[in-house]
Amino acid sequence: DQEIAAGLQSCSLSPENSVISPLLPWENFSNWVHCICIVAFDLELGQAMEMTYPHQAKLTEKEKSSICYLAFPDSNSGCMGDTQFQFRIRQCPPSRPLPPGLVAYNGGAPAPLQADPAHFYGYVYFRQVKDPSVRRGYFQKSVVVLTRLPLLGLFSKALSLIAPEYFNCGDPSIEAACQSMDQWPPPVPGQTVVLPLNGVLLKARLPVDRATGSSPPQTSPSQFHLSAVAVPSVHEVDIFRCFLPILPHVQLLWELVIVTEPVVVMAQSPSVCSEMVQALVSMIWPLRYCADYRPFFTIHDSEFKEYTSTNQALPSVILGVTNPFFAKTFQHWPHIIRIGDEYPPNSPQRHKIKKASNLRTLDSKPGLYTQYKPLLQKDKMLLKKLLKGIQTKRPSEVQSALLKRYLLELTQSFMIPLERYMASLMPLQRNISPYKGTPSLGPFKPDDFLNTLENAGPQLTTGIKGDWAALYRKFFRCSNFSGWYNSRYKEACQKLQALHVEAISDADPLCWIQDKQEVEVVDLVLRLKDKLTSGERGNLPLTPHTMDKLRDHVRTIVSKLPEDLQQVLASS
Repeated sequence: DQEIAAGLQSCSLSPENSVISPLLPWENFSNWVHCICIVAFDLELGQAMEMTYPHQAKLTEKEKSSICYLAFPDSNSGCMGDTQFQFRIRQCPPSRPLPPGLVAYNGGAPAPLQADPAHFYGYVYFRQVKDPSVRRGYFQKSVVVLTRLPLLGLFSKALSLIAPEYFNCGDPSIEAACQSMDQWPPPVPGQTVVLPLNGVLLKARLPVDRATGSSPPQTSPSQFHLSAVAVPSVHEVDIFRCFLPILPHVQLLWELVIVTEPVVVMAQSPSVCSEMVQALVSMIWPLRYCADYRPFFTIHDSEFKEYTSTNQALPSVILGVTNPFFAKTFQHWPHIIRIGDEYPPNSPQRHKIKKASNLRTLDSKPGLYTQYKPLLQKDKMLLKKLLKGIQTKRPSEVQSALLKRYLLELTQSFMIPLERYMASLMPLQRNISPYKGTPSLGPFKPDDFLNTLENAGPQLTTGIKGDWAALYRKFFRCSNFSGWYNSRYKEACQKLQALHVEAISDADPLCWIQDKQEVEVVDLVLRLKDKLTSGERGNLPLTPHTMDKLRDHVRTIVSKLPEDLQQVLASS
């Protein structure tokens, strides 16, 4: 198996390799992980960070404090044994430059899986066991993988290998794990990567934004001593298991998520609430959820006052909480999901939607509390299919696939009219002149778009009736729309620039410059060189053929200039 052989070769710790691949500056490591933290409970200090590795990984005091509080379940959770969960925090300062490998990765990754320059994702493995040698009688410690990548499936699997090894062998195992990760290849969307870690090869496929991604290589059974462990999905949760307690309300939840309504998930443990928040955010795939979300949130969070204030408009955020204190603090929130002790339940809970104002006591029943009136009619066929699957004991993976397909088609049906309208704002290609400036995209006019819905709205592809226009109006006011529009606007501008450059490459440059002043000709040469540079750097989608023609144009135009100007332009 060539992949596994390559993985073995890359993780060899021979002296020769250590010279070729020095530990510093951790370039490969930083493409995947910012650092690994060890957080322990100190009787005098509370949660305290024992170690970060690599040691040169930079964290501010505010970030360290947030990580320490979020690395442990709330005291009321009673999580014994091993617990895995996730959190997400703002970086402080607000943004650090992404490593070059992650910049390249973002160029081809689906929007929801792109590396985040403004947030850290924390993947936690918490252990609490009885230990008479400790004054409190319990051993409590967490291993945290901190990264810019929202790859829940991959890092949860990696952490399940790193943390038990640490609890058995101590600090040297963290150093060994980081050295293994420093041998990982750069993340490339569309490729299947083989990642050595603790004597195991993790094999995972990174999703790609376009259908042009490479197909996963075929592998034969390994002949080597390292075992290859397939990661089924680098980013997905089992959404059927997550939504089972509130299955009848899935379509309503989709509406809340796509228009970024504020939602609180209350559960008994951080693993349950964080997984539910991840499931909610993933409901609108392949659209990126652009509002804030916190899979696990505590009263110690730096945004606690901001999110619990009753004196200002509620923020667009999805929060996962476990502390009963939040039942009172968040009782003014419009949408609350309460998960019961039995999770996941054996069948969907038959709870009706309750008004959010009913959540007054700490022992409120599980269910969905909301004042929201759905704008779309409920699709009863989906629930019938899933209930039948429960009765026939259909595997959870199949149920999840059905639910994912339904949500994907619903989101696509919602977005296709927007994509179609956006395409109509592009100038006609025949109107793009090489002798004029780059044309601009037409303005997005919500009313014009809404007028197209009757003949080309989502009801044509989904069959779901309802007030789609009202849903779009809500969508236009939320960050999911602005995030999508800004991305499409940038893509359209690049496309228009590329089409304009193609038009220039097809034109006769000598015809254009014959009645121009030298200063205008020099300006044209500099602009063409700038376009070539953008194409070479991948900032403009230009074909090699177009680039060659542009270079020929530059040489032709420059040859007609005086010799002194030719020398100046040659050095520019």
